[in-house]
Amino acid sequence: MKIKSNKSKKKEIRTKILDKRKNFNKRKNEIKFKKIFNILLKEKFFNKKIGGYFPINCELDDLNLLKQFEEKGYLICLPVIRKNHQMYFSKWSYGDPLKINDLGIPEPVVKKKVLPDIFLVPMVAFDFKRNRLGYGGGYYDTFIKKINKIKKSIKIGLAFSFQRIKKIPMSKHDQSLDYVVTDKYIL
Repeated sequence: MKIKSNKSKKKEIRTKILDKRKNFNKRKNEIKFKKIFNILLKEKFFNKKIGGYFPINCELDDLNLLKQFEEKGYLICLPVIRKNHQMYFSKWSYGDPLKINDLGIPEPVVKKKVLPDIFLVPMVAFDFKRNRLGYGGGYYDTFIKKINKIKKSIKIGLAFSFQRIKKIPMSKHDQSLDYVVTDKYIL
């Protein structure tokens, strides 16, 4: 009997969940602002730099959340992808121009680095331990590991409830999240 590697298990999960997400009813693809804001209140976390993402591949849309945070005085930022699986966050204001990067993801045109205190993190799948499976590039895992050495931050994964699986096959570089917020519940 052949045992699957973590890499092949992850690939299998990605294929299954991405296909399911693509066919999901997209009318309800955002999270209520109050869910996220209540987490920050509960944590007594009043730092004002929040990093989001530009939704692709039918990801849960966080742009309205970012707009509402900006209206409440938060500095918002989006990721900028670099070579060697590196990324940083750049200041962005809702409505500022974006350009498409080499991976086909919109990112800020003006590059002004920011170290967010709060991260809204996209994902392909997650488990009850708040382990996250992304697209396989390692960008978020690398950045989260780096930021954890610099300062306290809150990492909030956003996903549809059907993206939960029993167990994410973890590798040594994978980073878990502080919270996962779905359309139905919060972990």
